[in-house]
Amino acid sequence: MTLFLVGYMGSGKSVIGQKLAEVLNYDFIDFDAFIESKEESTISNIFDAKGEIYFRKAEHKYLDDVLATSHTVVSLGGGTPCYGNNMAKLLDANNAQTIYLKALIPSLSDRLFSEKAQRPLIAHITSKDNLNEFIGKHLFERAPFYEQAHITIKTDAKDVDEVVGELIAQLF
Repeated sequence: MTLFLVGYMGSGKSVIGQKLAEVLNYDFIDFDAFIESKEESTISNIFDAKGEIYFRKAEHKYLDDVLATSHTVVSLGGGTPCYGNNMAKLLDANNAQTIYLKALIPSLSDRLFSEKAQRPLIAHITSKDNLNEFIGKHLFERAPFYEQAHITIKTDAKDVDEVVGELIAQLF
């Protein structure tokens, strides 16, 4: 089985994914890093040089590669489930479980504001109020995709071990 973590950027997909993979003795794939390796470029550079549409098409193409894995935890990018029929592809896969790591806007904003320079979609945002508004708008658009996941885990005010424990309890 391959476990796909979905959720908004800053929800903990990479950190929780790494810990979950370690506990389960699974491989771990950070999907953004996977794309960077395949494209031989950073996500920021791909966005700058080729645009978001190119990036979303690349995501869709490389999703098939990770769907072919087993005993793997995959941390998807925040937008991955929302484009190119990707969520339907994940839900239809026989060997895949999708897990939505759900966090509230204030938690996401607190986590993301200090690292916004590394996040192309929010690098231009200058205040926390504007970031809250941006996240709220995106969550409104993306939540219908995330909420289709097989499992939803709320991550607010929980440490990594607590979230991983809840996930394992629901998976097995």
